[in-house]
Amino acid sequence: MTKHRIYTMSFASVYPHYIAKAEKKRRTKAEVDEIIRWLTGYSQEELEAHLEKKTDFETFFAEAPGLNPSRSLIKGVICGVRVEEIEEPLMREIRYLDKLIDELAKGKAMEKILRK
Repeated sequence: MTKHRIYTMSFASVYPHYIAKAEKKRRTKAEVDEIIRWLTGYSQEELEAHLEKKTDFETFFAEAPGLNPSRSLIKGVICGVRVEEIEEPLMREIRYLDKLIDELAKGKAMEKILRK
């Protein structure tokens, strides 16, 4: 079975789209970074190193120092699919991130996005 195309895409190639989506709705790059750090456990320096290295999504999530256990509280539909029903673990992680960025762009408070 071949890998989904997104797995081999560099995280750095998609990251500007996350920023643009947030900024279009008056949110900030800092908030996007906070969401990514919360989800993956990366420090800001580690995140920036992965962006610089153009790490692919598969490696980005595989090397994440500590995927947040609260990410299982992320529910809802992204790209027409319920995130909690996605069986492929890597795709679920990617869609969790997509869902969090969506919530940011929709104006949700950071404490709710970060499931506090």
